Amino acid sequence: MLAGVDVSPREAEVLELVGAHLSNAEIAARLCISVRTVESHVSSLLRKLDVPDRRALARRPPAPAAAAVPQPPAVLPAPLTSFVGRVSERAELAEMIRAHRQVTAVGPGGVGKTRLALAVAAEAAGEYAGGVWFVDLVPVTDPELIATAVAGAVGVGEQPGRDMTDSVLAALADRHALLVLDNCEHVVDGVALFLERLLATCPRVTVLATSRARLMVPFERVYPIPPLSLPADGESDAVALFLERAAAVGRSPDPAQRGQIAAICERLDGMALAIELAAARCSTLGLDGITAALSHPLRMLTGGSRADERHRSVRGALDWSHALLEPADRALLRRVSVFVAPFTAAAAAQVTGDEEGIVAEGLARLAEQSLLVVTASRGGTEYRALETIRQYGVERLAEAGELAEVRSRHVRWCLDEAAGLAVARDGWRAGFDAVADDLRAALAWAADRPDQRTDAYLLARRVAELSFTRHLIGESQGRFEQAAALADDDAEAASMLRHAAAVAGCRMNGDDMYRLHRAAAEAVLRSGDTAGAARDLATAAAGAYRFSGKFTGKVPHEEASVMIARARELAGDDPAAQAAVALAEAGRALIEIGTPQGLDGDALPMTIARAERAVELAHRTGDPLAESAALDTLTCAQSWAGDTFAAAGTARRRITLLSSASDTPAGTHELIEALAEATEAGLGTGDLPGARRWARQLADHPLLAEVGHRATGWLLVTDALAGNVEEVLTGGVRFLDAWERAGRPARTVLGPPAAAVAMVHGLRGDEDARREWSAVLHQVDPSPGNTCGYGAIFEAMLLLHRGQARQALERLAPEPGEVWQWVTWIWLHWYVALRAEAAVLAGSPEAGERLAEARTVVAGNPVAGALVERAQALLDGDRERLLATAAAFDAAGCRYQSARTLLLAGDGADVGHAPMPSE
Repeated sequence: MLAGVDVSPREAEVLELVGAHLSNAEIAARLCISVRTVESHVSSLLRKLDVPDRRALARRPPAPAAAAVPQPPAVLPAPLTSFVGRVSERAELAEMIRAHRQVTAVGPGGVGKTRLALAVAAEAAGEYAGGVWFVDLVPVTDPELIATAVAGAVGVGEQPGRDMTDSVLAALADRHALLVLDNCEHVVDGVALFLERLLATCPRVTVLATSRARLMVPFERVYPIPPLSLPADGESDAVALFLERAAAVGRSPDPAQRGQIAAICERLDGMALAIELAAARCSTLGLDGITAALSHPLRMLTGGSRADERHRSVRGALDWSHALLEPADRALLRRVSVFVAPFTAAAAAQVTGDEEGIVAEGLARLAEQSLLVVTASRGGTEYRALETIRQYGVERLAEAGELAEVRSRHVRWCLDEAAGLAVARDGWRAGFDAVADDLRAALAWAADRPDQRTDAYLLARRVAELSFTRHLIGESQGRFEQAAALADDDAEAASMLRHAAAVAGCRMNGDDMYRLHRAAAEAVLRSGDTAGAARDLATAAAGAYRFSGKFTGKVPHEEASVMIARARELAGDDPAAQAAVALAEAGRALIEIGTPQGLDGDALPMTIARAERAVELAHRTGDPLAESAALDTLTCAQSWAGDTFAAAGTARRRITLLSSASDTPAGTHELIEALAEATEAGLGTGDLPGARRWARQLADHPLLAEVGHRATGWLLVTDALAGNVEEVLTGGVRFLDAWERAGRPARTVLGPPAAAVAMVHGLRGDEDARREWSAVLHQVDPSPGNTCGYGAIFEAMLLLHRGQARQALERLAPEPGEVWQWVTWIWLHWYVALRAEAAVLAGSPEAGERLAEARTVVAGNPVAGALVERAQALLDGDRERLLATAAAFDAAGCRYQSARTLLLAGDGADVGHAPMPSE
């Protein structure tokens, strides 16, 4: 039970993780459920707890409770006051969003666009199975961050390999949903571009936007919002609103005074905000006082069209309400208008330069006059101004000549907040989310002012670092590039560009990595640091070799060679530059090896020697990331040479080296790559416990939460080979869900996990699931790796399980040397061991020869060695020796093969029904 509301135990778990500011994908990974299930729980919680949005939901404490009653999904701000009137407008706008996919409710500030849109969206919630989502664009100062705002509302994180817009579009692609975009006028161009892509990509999404001007996008339907009704008899929506708001502040006018109230509302042109401001003064001025005040000549009463008069009526009401404030409260209102997000009294005190106690009292008075909205949070009482009032405050700030001074203090407050978050151990996600909009707004202002350049640089760097930690990696890269442009010297700019390149690597954007390292080389060369330029040029060339799969197109070989030659010229005797050049040269040599048919006797030894030299030079520099990069190249060279154990040792050495590396973008990029490589090494050498340990770390890495198919891939392979059935079934849900959300990409690296899950379903006798996963496999990887490599291994295991040894032998018919390029590194030992077992069980006359060959190849591999030993025991009819292999499999963490051994030790008549272990 939570505040009298029933929530289910699962919803309580979801609520706790929302409170930790995790995305839907991160929550799904923690709870081993699909993202769609998380979305359903979040929608239900928002409805049940009657909170405004996902941020408000995060403030609610978790608690277990009884079973919940399903609720239709709607994620809308809960209004602080009741909605009054507008029956016909609600009906008209509701009909428009049913008939058209993009509707813009337009009108001047203060007419009530947001409240009307919210009312219509709430009433329509049951019609959208995919949810109703509200996005406040007021804090968005950069059009590039519109998708980030939408993602925050929907609970979507950025997928590496896609920008935030693509990530949002993927999440909404097949959803029947209503998206409410509020306050679009200041980012119209950005909203238009976003909507054009959204409407084209997500055919079942409807958009209701509010704006002071139309968006000018294809298929837009515009609904002009009229002022509140003003009939002559005194019975109107405008009067009803005035009466309710006046009652809320302790003054309920006599019904006999409706005519006077109607005159006030007519003078205010039926503008909702103006009426609310007047009603807030009713308890102190009375109706006569309000009437007298409105009779004073104001700007709202002069000239212009009716639409302009309505705008001026709000401005006039603000002028009037502002004039009634004490001077100190006027100053406070205009100074806190620099905040774009909710703020505390402490924050306001720092920005206004006044004592916190005095500021707190002033904020309370402003709230009493409806000039600020008060909300409660875990951090205490927070305040915010409606956008129309905030804009008015900024104008007043400029008129008072205080704009630069107050915004400068706001920038310094942002720097202090960012510095505190940088060292925070607990609650940093919530802390960042609370101030991120203000950090961005302050940076947008400071970046355009030469006198603020130093602070702008520091703030851009802080935002880049914090947004990377928050896994907003697209923004992080952009902020590092912005910091580079703001840096006072070229050396600092180069440093920022290197960080941006590392973030690009985490985003799987090789083209940007390459571009940014080259830009860093140019910058540092301008500063006179030739050795630094050599490092950057060599790193760009090495990255083109190491991460070729992250590029949209290959870097021309000649171009990379020219860069390496230039880097060698500039390196001089600088150790770090020499190490970088050596790494690039080793990478080039590895690429030049080509196919196995093109190898000569000296190519591989020479490449290994080059890679070992690169490792030695990098080690001397004391830079673990440089050494890790060199070890990666050495591992690849050793695996090409077929030296599985040497490659595995190098991969483990790399993991050990990175265990103490910092959480920088470059360190994160290296670690993710290293974890995958170490997992592959463990699988290749039969170290299943080690492989699972590294695969688990990879699956749990927060940067991969939004790409669960990549995160869980090697863990699924490891668990399938080990026989951890329940883990495979659970992990398969996350893999398939994420793969579908990502648009069903075809990637060779996704082939082994798809084949592994298909095999497990086959072992369990679930043919429908096996066929489904086989279809996934052929979609993600139709390459020879599937046909001749890992695909043959998983299929042979299933055939052997079913007692179809001859078919398994046919599947593994090619000699290892014929399919060498597809079975080297991970799969060679599995291939030859299973081939030997199939030969024995099929009664092949070559079984003995196959066993002898296999024993030589797999020596030192505990799993493959046990497979060969078991096959030999079967060939010799040695039951005691056969049973001994079960213990060997258990010791190696291979439960399935242990269970299969016990079956094989029976009568041997039906090896096709070995039970799969289920726990």
